[in-house]
This record gives sequence, C-alpha cells and structure tokens, in this order.
Amino acid sequence: MSNQKITLIGAGSLQFGLSSVGNILESEGLLGSTICLHDIDESALNLTFQACNDTIQHRKLDFNLEMSTDRREALNDATFIINSIEIPPRFELMDIDFRVPQYYGCKQILGENGGPGGLFHSLRVIPPILDICEDISKICPNAFLINFSNPMTRICLAIHRKFPSLKFAGLCHEYIHFTPIIRKILQTPLSKLEITAGGFNHFGVILDIKYKDTGMNAYPDIHKKGPVVLRSIKNGPALDNGFDLIAFILETYGYLAYTPDSHYGEYLGWAWEKANIHAIRQFMVDYEKYLRDEYLRAKKYIERGKGWKIVKQDEESAVPIIDGIVNDRNLREPSVNILNDGIIPNITQDAIIECPVMINKDGVHGIKLGEFPHGLAAFLRTQYSIQDLVVEAILQKSKDLALQALLADPVIETIWQAKKILEEMLNLQQDYIQIALE
Repeated sequence: MSNQKITLIGAGSLQFGLSSVGNILESEGLLGSTICLHDIDESALNLTFQACNDTIQHRKLDFNLEMSTDRREALNDATFIINSIEIPPRFELMDIDFRVPQYYGCKQILGENGGPGGLFHSLRVIPPILDICEDISKICPNAFLINFSNPMTRICLAIHRKFPSLKFAGLCHEYIHFTPIIRKILQTPLSKLEITAGGFNHFGVILDIKYKDTGMNAYPDIHKKGPVVLRSIKNGPALDNGFDLIAFILETYGYLAYTPDSHYGEYLGWAWEKANIHAIRQFMVDYEKYLRDEYLRAKKYIERGKGWKIVKQDEESAVPIIDGIVNDRNLREPSVNILNDGIIPNITQDAIIECPVMINKDGVHGIKLGEFPHGLAAFLRTQYSIQDLVVEAILQKSKDLALQALLADPVIETIWQAKKILEEMLNLQQDYIQIALE
C-alpha cells in the first residue's frame, strides 16, 4: 500500500489528465495513493475528475481522487507533482510566434522551442512554472516534480537556476515515438536492439545501437538504409512532418537524430533548406484539429457517464519514475531530462540534458554517456548559450538580455530583424510576458 499524494497540474487538459491518471491506475506499486487534480479552469477540471472518478468506481480501484482549483491546496502534502501547463490560447499564440518572425524574414521552421518563437514561448510559460515551483518550495519542499511542458530544456534550466534544491526531471515522448522508425530502418524488433540516446530535448541523437543477439554495431545498417527510409516517411508514428533534414544529419554527421525535422530544425539557421516548412505548418493546423476533435469525443463519453472507457494508459514515463522511486525498483528509463553534471563531459555541466537514467529510492541518476560527437556538440554548446541568456532574461526581467538571446540565435540573420521582432512581439504579447516594452 502506498501513501503517496500525486498532484497533476494542468489536469483540465483531457489529453494530459486522462492519460496521466490512466497510467497511475495501472500501477500496483502505487495502490492506495491519493491523486489530486488541479487546474485553474474549473469546468475543464470537472470533466477530468468525473471521468477519472467513474473509472475508479467502475473498476473498484484502491485510489483516492481529489480536485482543487486552489494550487496551494492541491500541493499540500504532495509527494510527487506532474506539471503540464500551457498558456492559453495556445495555438493562437504559437501562430504569432511563427508569423511575426516570418514577416521580418526569419526562416524559422516551427518556433516552439528554439528560434525567436521559442524565446517568446519561454517568456510566457516559464514565469508561471516558476510560480508553481515557488509554492512547491514552501508547501512540499521534499516533493519530486516531473515536467512535461515545453520548451523543456529552458524550463528545466530555469527551475535549476532559481530553485537548485528542488528535485525534478523533465519528460518528453519524442524518443519513444521515434523508436518505430528505428525498427523500420533495421527491420528488427525493438526488443532485440540495445539503444543509447542523448543530447538536448528535441535535439538528441542515437549514440550507440547494437543487435542484442550478436553484440554487433547496428550503425552500419542505419547508415546504409536510414536515409532512404527517412526520406520515404511522410506520415508516421512520431507525429512527424518529414525527415529530410534528419536524413541529411545522418549522412553528414553520422548519427541518427530521434526527432522529426520540425523540432530538430528549430535550432539550425539553415534547416529551412532541408525541412518542408509548409508541411510543418499544415501539421500544426491538423494537430490543433486533432486535439479539438479528441476533446469533443472525450467530452461526449464523460457526459454520457462512460468516462471510464477513455481513461487509459499511454507510453509516458512519469508513473514508472514515481513507482521506481517509491518502491526502489532500480529501473532504467531511456530518455529523461536532468542536470548534466558529468554525464556528457564535453558540454557545459549545468546544462539540462536528455539521457538514459536509473531510478531507485534515492531518485533519478543519469547514466554517463561519454563525450558527445564533436560536430553535434558544437550545436549543443550554441544552444546552451542561448538557453542561458533566455533564462537570465526571464529571471532578471531584462529586455536587453532577451535581445542578446535573439542575436545569439542562428535563426536570426540581422540586427534589424532581431530588434523588430522583439519590439512587435513584446507589444502583441504584453499581457502574457513580464518584460517591459521600455
């Protein structure tokens, strides 16, 4: 029996709330735990609570379920917190993040985590997450925080900078969603492959891959087959929108990145030469529609008293981490965002990296990866410098540092462009950003 309290922040999102609770309910090691749902949108929160409560009652499960729109109340006695917030209206703001830089000639291909769009996304979402961490530090300072929100690396770096004693990890499904493509390239079940991956979130590569039965290096086969397979994929399991850029990276640098063009290309000034920007923009339109349709479908189930049918387990790793800590599982997870601290020696040690970890009662421990490939490490060093400036701009509420972050970004081409984008974006999003226009 477990006496944990697991608080979900942003649980009004049916996509996040239902799947997260679905994962918890499948964990025998967490039976007896309290699940607390929190969101500032009470009507959305009620829907999630109703579906999850129906599931617990229908299956006669030994879990306690609570909900609260008061964050401090939701955090009281929490031992684990899972955060997945976004600043609404999400897609409207992301569209501005893309279109304003585009208007001034910036060739960013997505603008969610990198480029000028990534800067403004960071300026919006990081301060509210730091407010959450402030409450955690006061109300439940020994709790473990798991973050799902983007921009992942910048959020986690800001948390580390402002709350260095807070225990946290960041999780993203990018690696898991990419593994079917590895299987397709090698025509080998994943269970027969030993894979080590790492780097930055949305900017990592497969560092080592072997066939388990022979111990042979699988990279020669990836080099031979990978580019053709990658260029043939148009709609696949990774919520993708093209892998032409990833094929180029494989051919040029010798390593397979585990993310589609849309994300990897956010950090490269020349990505537009290889990535299909039109397909990426269409994907965002389609993804918004998909989420809207899924919400309406889920809402109908809940309103008909059949919410238990849609509270299901998914592939996210938050619950294995919680269960691994609570029950000292000595469990390996392949892709978690934590502080570098010697895991990759040839990049900055206080960078947030994505790497395999071991999980036990003492927490989450990164597995040392050795030196990152030098050509790709150069990319990471550049991005860390930008992350550093972005985080300091937020912590200091500094417009000057925000401009410096833009000027350091390889997606920006001119001083004029950087200044125009900064002024217009701060004006358009002044209700969401704490940096003054002056």
